[in-house]
Amino acid sequence: MKKAILHPRPSRWRRHWQFYVIVALPMLYFLLFKYLPLYGVLLAFKRYRVSQGIWNSPWVGLYQFGKFFKNPSSLRIMYNTFSLSMYALVSSIPLAVILAIALNEAGSRLWKKSVQMITYAPYFISTVVMVAILMQFLDPALGLFNTIRALFGKPSVNYMGEATLFKHIYVWSALWQNTGYNAIIYLAALTGINPELYEAARVDGVNKFQKVWYVDLPSIKNTIVIMFIMNMGFIMSLGFEKAFLMQNPLNLESAEIMSTYVYKMGLINSDFSYSTAIDVVNSVINIILILTFNHLAKLRNKEGGLW
Repeated sequence: MKKAILHPRPSRWRRHWQFYVIVALPMLYFLLFKYLPLYGVLLAFKRYRVSQGIWNSPWVGLYQFGKFFKNPSSLRIMYNTFSLSMYALVSSIPLAVILAIALNEAGSRLWKKSVQMITYAPYFISTVVMVAILMQFLDPALGLFNTIRALFGKPSVNYMGEATLFKHIYVWSALWQNTGYNAIIYLAALTGINPELYEAARVDGVNKFQKVWYVDLPSIKNTIVIMFIMNMGFIMSLGFEKAFLMQNPLNLESAEIMSTYVYKMGLINSDFSYSTAIDVVNSVINIILILTFNHLAKLRNKEGGLW
């Protein structure tokens, strides 16, 4: 009688190699583009000289940080960044939630899909094209808004040159462009609500507004809080491209933010150590904000935070 040949059990790596390959790709991405560049943080503590390289350049300790905070413009730049980001965040979340709830309540499937497509389409417009559209609409001579003002005998307004209008133009154009995209997350959360809650609400005789207030909003509350906390981690990392393209000498008082200032100091003025120090300050503020708001969310609701 022949003995059965026992083959050794393949190792876990060999049995699940496809899974490890899939996981290795994002890990490689983070290693190459997120962790290895951290070596460059040393620039913030040195007086960088190209001929000596990063490691051999002389140490200056916290000199670059002190240089930034002694700059009379530093507080204004940080305030511009924080206020503009908070304005955009506080405006975007309610509008996205309202749009998601409205789409969820839409009876016609065709109408729902049409509205989704129309509101989602602007998200694919590039930043450069978006700013070009704004400049065409707000042009002092031939822009649509000034043409309408001229019909009523009102003088032309240089919208892009008004420092007080910069934040409103920046935020509301971003809302038009991104609200449809942001609503997808909340719409997905709404579709996951237990149908029995709606049945119980109907038995209690609630109307549509009461259903939204007592069923929809409480059910997606954690999603709203999580999205708010995640966005707080980027509150000081406001998009560079749009702000830079919208800047001009007339609105610079309100338009100068951390990312554009870092670009000007680092790449235009070639002060790499100083710009790195500013970016480190930016990152530290972001970390403090996300930790603070996550802690506040946990105090309010133990299941409300990210961790």
